Amino acid sequence: MTTVEVVCYKYKPLRNGELPLKIRVTKDRKVRYVSLGVSTKPEHWDFKKNQPKADCPNREYIEKLIANRISEIKAEIVELKAEDKEFTATTLVQSISKGSKASTVSDIFLEHIEFLREMKRTGYLLSIRQTYNSMLKFCGSLDIPFSEIECGWLKRYEIWLRKQGMSENTIGIRFRNLRMIYNLAIEKGVVKKELYPFDSYKVSKLHEETAKRAITKEDILAVLNYPLDKADFYAQLAIHLFSFSYFMGGINFVDMAMLTSKNIVNNRLIYNRKKTGKLINLPLIDDARAIIEIYNNNSSNSYLFPILSALHKTEQMKLNRLHKVITKVNKALKQIGEELGLPIKLTTYVARHSFATVLKRAGVSTSIICESLGHSSEKITQIYLDSFENSQIDEAMSHLK
Repeated sequence: MTTVEVVCYKYKPLRNGELPLKIRVTKDRKVRYVSLGVSTKPEHWDFKKNQPKADCPNREYIEKLIANRISEIKAEIVELKAEDKEFTATTLVQSISKGSKASTVSDIFLEHIEFLREMKRTGYLLSIRQTYNSMLKFCGSLDIPFSEIECGWLKRYEIWLRKQGMSENTIGIRFRNLRMIYNLAIEKGVVKKELYPFDSYKVSKLHEETAKRAITKEDILAVLNYPLDKADFYAQLAIHLFSFSYFMGGINFVDMAMLTSKNIVNNRLIYNRKKTGKLINLPLIDDARAIIEIYNNNSSNSYLFPILSALHKTEQMKLNRLHKVITKVNKALKQIGEELGLPIKLTTYVARHSFATVLKRAGVSTSIICESLGHSSEKITQIYLDSFENSQIDEAMSHLK
């Protein structure tokens, strides 16, 4: 008789105090274990019922993992018996271990999505999920081996994406995500490295130069002086956020949303960029302070701007709120830009580029601020900014008006 059951292995606790979960296979009184690759704290496991307690973090995920693993092992037992093959606990575990690796594109995608969810990398998870859904829509099912994704498949997927009206950069993101998943599959031994299609199909070609997103100082002033007496809430907020970003070193939308009164110290704005973690220290000029004062009448909200509040407790709630507000703000800015006859589409990011461009045109040294603040040069720009005294940055920012 062969028994298969889950155990919370309390004999060898991990360094963090958690206990590993394993599948115990018993046959002819011989016992072997199959690791599930997850662990839990002792207080989260019901040892009598041999299952995670109701308050166990990721309980549903663990239960699903256990059920799937036990089902796989029992299916292997049935197959061995059907073929009248002899087996022991050891050979059964060896057989399961060799065939246990996820073998389909869907398996690796969903496994990585779950990993990103546990790591709370919400933004990246969204990008991977969008790629997964896009591929699913393209071919109907991703329960296919990685060997099916060859150059011909990739070319057909690219053509399909173009027919959907996707931009060059969006297509590039889809393919870079897919390439990452394929590399992950190679690392896991799911697919042979010799089948790797991205040596022939170059993802680097799927890139277009981003159009310049800076406007002249005259156009900037037209935006800053846009009449707000008849504007609705989001149009007013859009102008205020655009202006604040321009005056305060091109601070981006997410960083503005996160600002609280604690970020103002000795008449300076001090914060860590969410994207890079770098410390930013800038003089809080009068125009920026005046904008903050407009929203300073809500004592129940610790944030400087009415974007987030105490109601947005989880990362997902914050992400949803940020997405909703940035969409409405950029929509308002686009309408304002069209009304002013600006040469480019107006967004909050235009303020970031214009901040740098206006300073450059005023003769400010590129050692303090470079003309482009695109992703490829942001790190270099920040390294330069870190090496200068506050007085030099203060002097540079005096050229904004």
